[in-house]
Amino acid sequence: MSNAFNEEDGPQPPKVLTAPLEVFANLRLLQQSHDPLIITFKDRSQRFQSYLIEVNRERGVLAFDELVPNDGERFFAAGETFHVEALHDGVRIAWECEDPVKIGDLQGARCYWGHLPERIIYHQRRNAFRAHLSAGQLLSVELSGSKLTPALKGQVLDISATGCKLRFQGDITSRLQPGQVYEGLRIQLPFGAMTTSAELRHLYFDEKTGMSFTGMRFYRMSGLEQRQVERFVYQLQREARRSDD
Repeated sequence: MSNAFNEEDGPQPPKVLTAPLEVFANLRLLQQSHDPLIITFKDRSQRFQSYLIEVNRERGVLAFDELVPNDGERFFAAGETFHVEALHDGVRIAWECEDPVKIGDLQGARCYWGHLPERIIYHQRRNAFRAHLSAGQLLSVELSGSKLTPALKGQVLDISATGCKLRFQGDITSRLQPGQVYEGLRIQLPFGAMTTSAELRHLYFDEKTGMSFTGMRFYRMSGLEQRQVERFVYQLQREARRSDD
């Protein structure tokens, strides 16, 4: 289905960024947004999750949080090369780490220190405008399914024609599984409730706020559900453009 609002946000070919300031700015964005990193080691199929917890341009270093599962630390200790990939607002950011990392700590917590990469892959893949909701616009949401009872109640932080970011009170990471499709994602839109299935793409708990955040991708939406979401997102996009004028 074509979207009236995706003309400016269509997919772009991958770019290789080599300017130090560009590399730093994008890695800093991943750190500040607490976007999950997927780490894979050369010639190994297992995937590990981590986060950037420090990006220091002056020293030319960055720090990875502990790996999940943590048995991946042995590959770091062995000096194996690895690939890092993250997704931020529809942009894939990836790079290779050829140099060994150093196991250390940051503010008393275990971490892994490495050099800032000389180049990163920047790939804008989203083909739909993503609307960020202000505090007064947040939508109520309920997430449930055969693998999730009772339902979780939270709020929608942003939404596009293809997915949304949700916020829940407390640590719910033990109740959800990335890659799982949940049949009951119910969003209370201003003009009525919309229910669809959704795949959990990303999940993390922020200890500072006591909140859990999830990235959801709509799954096999009906035409009616798709039109409801598109109508709401298009309305938010028009409002955003008016405020920019």
